[in-house]
Amino acid sequence: MLTLTVSERLALKSRAHALNPTVMVGNAGLTESVLKEIAADLKRHELIKIRVMGGDRALRETMMTEICTQLHAAPVQHIGKILVVYQPNPEAHLIAIKKMPRHKGKKLTKKQLGSR
Repeated sequence: MLTLTVSERLALKSRAHALNPTVMVGNAGLTESVLKEIAADLKRHELIKIRVMGGDRALRETMMTEICTQLHAAPVQHIGKILVVYQPNPEAHLIAIKKMPRHKGKKLTKKQLGSR
């Protein structure tokens, strides 16, 4: 399983916001055909959303770790029934992760720093 830094994860979350789920995991769970489809989509797009139909949160967490360990991908986000997964493809290299500045060059006041 790949690991991401916080700034990389934030950049990928912002890119994934506009995406629609490309793979759906049904009631049968995580089968070999679903894993093959996820692997093919990761090769094509590098960053995908997966919709899981199961109602149990713990089951979705185990699916996310299983997908990432078997496909050597990085978990980006898990919100509700949506999983976001990233796998860099050096041949395609579609996504360039930039470090996001936190304050954009502005000086923060003491009051603003105290509220953080």
